[in-house]
Amino acid sequence: MKSITELTEKKPALAWVIFFATIIVVFLLGLLASTIVERRAEAVFVNAPLVEIRDFEPRNEVWGQNFPRQFQSYYGTADTTFRSKHGGNAMVDMLEIEPQFVVLWAGYLFSRDYKQGRGHYYAVEDVYNSLRVGAPMTPDAGPQPSTCWTCKSPDVPRLMNEMGVAQFYSQTWASLGPEVVNPIGCVDCHDPKTANLHISRPALIEAFERQGRDITKASYQEMRSLVCAQCHVEYYFNKQKVEGAQYLTFPWDLGFTVEAMEEYYDNIGFADWTHAISKAPMLKAQHPDYEVFMLGVHAQRGVSCADCHMPYHSEGGQKFTNHKMQSPLNNISASCQVCHREEATTLVQSVYERQDKILESRHELEKMLVRAHVEAKKAWDLGATEAQMKDILTGIRHAQWRWDFVAASHGGSFHAPVEMARVVSTGLTIASETRVKLARLLSSLGHNEEVPYPDISTKAKAQEFIGLDMKKFNEEKAVFLKEIVPQWKSAAAEREASWN
Repeated sequence: MKSITELTEKKPALAWVIFFATIIVVFLLGLLASTIVERRAEAVFVNAPLVEIRDFEPRNEVWGQNFPRQFQSYYGTADTTFRSKHGGNAMVDMLEIEPQFVVLWAGYLFSRDYKQGRGHYYAVEDVYNSLRVGAPMTPDAGPQPSTCWTCKSPDVPRLMNEMGVAQFYSQTWASLGPEVVNPIGCVDCHDPKTANLHISRPALIEAFERQGRDITKASYQEMRSLVCAQCHVEYYFNKQKVEGAQYLTFPWDLGFTVEAMEEYYDNIGFADWTHAISKAPMLKAQHPDYEVFMLGVHAQRGVSCADCHMPYHSEGGQKFTNHKMQSPLNNISASCQVCHREEATTLVQSVYERQDKILESRHELEKMLVRAHVEAKKAWDLGATEAQMKDILTGIRHAQWRWDFVAASHGGSFHAPVEMARVVSTGLTIASETRVKLARLLSSLGHNEEVPYPDISTKAKAQEFIGLDMKKFNEEKAVFLKEIVPQWKSAAAEREASWN
């Protein structure tokens, strides 16, 4: 075999080709080495803290100095442009879309106002605007307890540490208004010293303890769901645990199913409110997202909430968790298609089909419940006794609890479609049996005609039907937003300036 020297002596042009090829290879290798060094330097810059984050630091901007990528992606939660077939991140007035909700919640604050929530960035602002918290004109007034702030702000762990948990729950919502200003953020889920995932709300820890479980033993993958479970759960305010406090409690002692939590509530005789039309002792499902998720196939296969709602993202050679917490349908390639190889349109259509089928049955249950409430009122008007109405009111309570469990769950038709379909079907069965009892009672009271279905075709008509004076509430809220909220924000700005 001829040597390179012999070849180049006979073909001088080949020597130049080899020379230039060598230069190109050396250049590319140098470029690669430079990139590696640059990425390593970048990693050191990212991981080296620029500021010391104090304990219970509620300001996301401070955390953002040490974790700029996560912080910048978090501000993606301010984006309200995404809209799916049955959801999204824009504010939507659900009472306008589903006016029958007004009747189902008659006598409860949700009949005034129920909007589809926006992203975490708006957590505090949306509470200001909600008609469910009233319109307190003085700092120590207001109908709602401070417990309502628990999941809205990273100021809450700070206040619980300063005041004590029970004392925090003993305040009014308005009295803590000047203290709670920062929207959901870093310290809610991360330890200030290590940035490791941690639980900052006692209700979740206490729920685990009552089940004989130690939450500190949870794996990292479990924590990627448990930090969400601090807030995205069913809960109630326990007025018996500590005198004077409305103590936040998760009703998980018997399990996560709709029946298990119903039994828990029935055993302690709890009701969120008494229905204004039927007089039934009602349960209001909050947002049992974690419970429903745990009953579905993704949880069973080890998928966490963050895997789909906060998938990993790469930028500048850095892999990090995208903190733009959002619907996976708005980020299919990074969420769904990591595991599922179908086309995006196929995956979306599959989700919509599940949602459509469950919504169809849910809407039938809503109509049946409206009829049950107005029929129960008719029975009362005709002189029915409490003994005659007892089983009927229990039936209304249990049927609507199942409806609300499905309606209030964010993404339940996706997380556990089989379970959600089962819950709706049992709700339909209970509602049907209850209405049969009502028909028999009405007949015994001399009424053998159909009780007319009310004209609740719009939100305004439904609210008028149940006797709400919405003009008054809106006027009070306008004054509150104009006069009180600016005072709260000013006081908070002065306090936070002193920390610096």
